[in-house]
Amino acid sequence: MAAALRAALCSGLLLCVSGMIPKPRNARITSVNLHSTLQWDAPRFPEGNITYTVRSKSINIPGDSYDTLGTRLRLPECDVSSLSVYGHYILQLRAEAGRLRSPWLTLRFKPMDDTIVGPPEVRLKSESGDLHVDFSGPFAGHGQDRWPLRHYYGSWNYRIFYWKKGSTDTDPASASRVAQVDTKHNSEILSQLEPWTVYCVQVQAVIPEWNKTGELSRELCEQTTHNGVTPVWVTVTVLVGSMLVVATAVTACFFSSFYLYRLIKHVFCPSYVFPEHLKESNPKASVKGVGMRPAGHQSTLRTLHKEPPTQEWEQPQQKPKYPQGKPKYPQEKPKYPQEKPKYPPHSSFEKKKQMDFWVYLIAEFSSRKKPTDKHVTTDF
Repeated sequence: MAAALRAALCSGLLLCVSGMIPKPRNARITSVNLHSTLQWDAPRFPEGNITYTVRSKSINIPGDSYDTLGTRLRLPECDVSSLSVYGHYILQLRAEAGRLRSPWLTLRFKPMDDTIVGPPEVRLKSESGDLHVDFSGPFAGHGQDRWPLRHYYGSWNYRIFYWKKGSTDTDPASASRVAQVDTKHNSEILSQLEPWTVYCVQVQAVIPEWNKTGELSRELCEQTTHNGVTPVWVTVTVLVGSMLVVATAVTACFFSSFYLYRLIKHVFCPSYVFPEHLKESNPKASVKGVGMRPAGHQSTLRTLHKEPPTQEWEQPQQKPKYPQGKPKYPQEKPKYPQEKPKYPPHSSFEKKKQMDFWVYLIAEFSSRKKPTDKHVTTDF
């Protein structure tokens, strides 16, 4: 508190004696990627409303006059990025308060030497046991216009530092376990790494011609994978498994198709065997609409009717009178008609056959309702 009061009294005394205000304090130039700003601290002056003026002059051009970069600046900073990056300049700064002026504060500035090269943009990818590192920049520009900083310098390299994550000493400047690779390209492949191990990477720009090194990028870590060579046992396992799956699928499709075919055939095209005695009795009989047993069914049906015996009305066949040949003269017709049989020809035998046919149909229909493998016995 006493020191601040003493400085204020000295400043007021100097103002009264010389009519001047003190110089700005702690002036410096901050330049990153050729974006430069002149900054300073305000002088100790009891009165307010202090403004600042900044001007510049090139050393490379003899007899050059000063050009004003900023006047009546209220903030303690001034952008000097408009100066040519290849020049060498003298910058002057003073404070103003009304008609009062401070002495000029002089600085030297060379953009290409004084600027700080920033960190590049890095992308890291793990593939087939290697680490693929892609980097670009840093960039210089104003507003939306950006240009790679390497275009301003004659030589440009990238230096890559990588190490295993978890190492005790990871400082790139002194670590013995940190490996480095220099390249002039925008990408690099880090090979001969241990599989399934996490590695960390940092990249910086190096300018040998200007003896400058840029800032390190942020630390990126990625786990390596296998080296890309597939083991033999994995290949054999996949091949055998694929063959088993294909064989199982083909077999299942075959049996499913066969079963479906038999089912469709059984439903739409049933097979049956028509009894022989029914064929003899009625060869044109149709059994459409009656459910018959499919082929292959093992149940059998007993014969419903045996060959009928010779009826009384059927006369035995007579032997020819003339076995040696046909007689010369035709036989005489009988004078009286033959006697009619006692029973009509279709009275009993034909009715019995028709009855057998209907009994067979009823038996077949009953067996369709109750699928049992029993024999049907019918006694007449």
